[in-house]
Amino acid sequence: MWTVAGLTAELAAGRTSSRELVEQALARIADARGEGARAFLKVYAETARAEADLADRLRAGGIVRSPVDGLPVSVKDLFDVGGDVTRAGSRLLADAPPAVRDAPPVARLRAAGAPIVGRTNMVEFAFGTTGINPHYGTPRNPWDRAVGRVPGGSSSGAAVAQAEGMCAMALGSDTRGSVRQPAALCGVTGFKPTARRVPREGAFPLSYTLDSIGPLANSVACCAAYDAVLAGEPPAPLDELPLKGLRLLVPRSSLLDDLDQVVGSAFEAALSRLSAAGAVLVERPVAAFDRQADYFRSGGFAGAEAYAIHRRWEGRLSEYDPRVAQRILLGKGIGAADYVELGLLRTTYMREVEALLAPFDAFLMPTTPCVAPTIAEVDRSDEDYFRWNMRILRNVGVVNFLDGCALTLPCHAPGTAPVGLSICGAALADRHVLAVGAALERGLDPVTQRAAAARD
Repeated sequence: MWTVAGLTAELAAGRTSSRELVEQALARIADARGEGARAFLKVYAETARAEADLADRLRAGGIVRSPVDGLPVSVKDLFDVGGDVTRAGSRLLADAPPAVRDAPPVARLRAAGAPIVGRTNMVEFAFGTTGINPHYGTPRNPWDRAVGRVPGGSSSGAAVAQAEGMCAMALGSDTRGSVRQPAALCGVTGFKPTARRVPREGAFPLSYTLDSIGPLANSVACCAAYDAVLAGEPPAPLDELPLKGLRLLVPRSSLLDDLDQVVGSAFEAALSRLSAAGAVLVERPVAAFDRQADYFRSGGFAGAEAYAIHRRWEGRLSEYDPRVAQRILLGKGIGAADYVELGLLRTTYMREVEALLAPFDAFLMPTTPCVAPTIAEVDRSDEDYFRWNMRILRNVGVVNFLDGCALTLPCHAPGTAPVGLSICGAALADRHVLAVGAALERGLDPVTQRAAAARD
């Protein structure tokens, strides 16, 4: 489990080098026993080595450009990388002109000294949540690999690469949970920032309104370190909040209905442990979360905006994943009045939920209501595909519609199916939500709990 804190300590002590870390990442990607061939659409082996060598030379001279200097990262295939074609998981764009410059998030990672090891696989044009990609293959979830389970999506390759140690951070995008739910299903941590905090230029869009860009990593502190880089903010440690006394809302709504038994048990066990540690958990009905059918009718903002983006290629829909094409065409029927009314509905919803959240540090929910289904059962038919797609994304979209921020961290018992706990807040509460998440992470970590008990 690579963490920023652990790796930077090793680098500072001279026990490893950036070049060694990059070589380890490349070896894991190339390992025929793993999922590297499906998780990555392109590997930047030589440039990553050159970037690592530069980081090592600078460090030897006393120059460390950022807290993540020298740590290998991956980027989702929808981000522009200068000199390379941005395919967005599609064959339609395979012959598009190469990008002339890095997307701002990629440029900021490079400036921070992060070697980029490659581009990760994704659902075509980011329009799906199971991780299925018929063009380039579907990377298998690290959990229960022999059976073959979906990784979640659309940041499918990012989640698998992160879970398998192919990078210290995987850069993803999140329109309706596409960072958080693959992170949850694959057992890693993921953060969706307030959309406006990270520039979206140079990232192939799904929704101009809802897209946001965030990291998948191995801890809350790792996500916070990369979030600062991506947002162009100076590095700063998170406030260390005591778990005791944190006020956490548990919304009694459809978000907690019909949970898989494994998910329900893990969520309730996490709540019990947090309560026993002194967190103040308040259960309250949240009617606003029960109206998602209105927020996402015909695909909502993403449906209308995706159709606007893709209608130039409407004559080439046969080249798309048919299920992606079907979802894009749904947006064709959204009229101008419908779109305006949706914006007004969103404003009302934001005011309602922000007022409800004002007395609380965050609200909690299971990131997904289910564990990862098998690839076979998702891909069996269109009916199965769309049913699982809707089930996996059911909970996460309420945060995007809020223009909020949210963190998912693992809350399952070791050796069991991955389950994610979401810590969510309103717009621009990002650093506070991350600090709350770090406190909850400490409270849910058995090792940390034993150390705290020994001190007491």
